[in-house]
Amino acid sequence: MTAKTINILKFVISIVIPLGLGSVAGMVTSEAIPEWYASLNRPSFSPPNWLFGPAWTILYILLGISLFLVWKQAPGADRSRALLIFAVQMVLNFAWTFIFFYFKMLQLALIEIMVLWLSIFVMILWFYKVKPLAAYLNIPYILWVTFATVLNAGFYFLNN
Repeated sequence: MTAKTINILKFVISIVIPLGLGSVAGMVTSEAIPEWYASLNRPSFSPPNWLFGPAWTILYILLGISLFLVWKQAPGADRSRALLIFAVQMVLNFAWTFIFFYFKMLQLALIEIMVLWLSIFVMILWFYKVKPLAAYLNIPYILWVTFATVLNAGFYFLNN
C-alpha cells in the first residue's frame, strides 16, 4: 500500500470509530427518550431533543478528524499516549450513554461524565503536543461536555 492509501484508510477509520460508537449510543438513547427520559423533570436550560443528534454528529466528526491528525504523525511516545487517551475518553463517552439512558443511574452518570470531562481535557493536552490543530478541534467537544455535565447535574437534582 502507498502512503496515500494508508492515510485514506486511517482517515476513514478515524471517522468511523466515533461515528460508529455514537450511532450505537444513539440507538440506546432513542429507546429511552419516549418513556423514561420524557418523564423526567427537565432543567429549564435543557435544549430540545432534536438538537442532540446533529450536535453529537458534528462533534464526532471533529473527533475523528483530530484522531486522524494525530494518528498520521510519526510514531513516538507522545503520539502513542495521545492515542491511548483518545481511546479511554471514547470508552467513557460511550459508557455514559448506557449509565444514563439504559441503567437510568443519574448520579453515577454525573460522576462518570466528570471523569469523561477530565479525560477530554488530558486528551486535548496530549493532542496539542502531537498536533496543535487536533487539540483545537476538540474545544467544541469539551465545551459541549461541560454543558452536558451541568445538564446531567440538573437532571440528577431535579429527579432525586
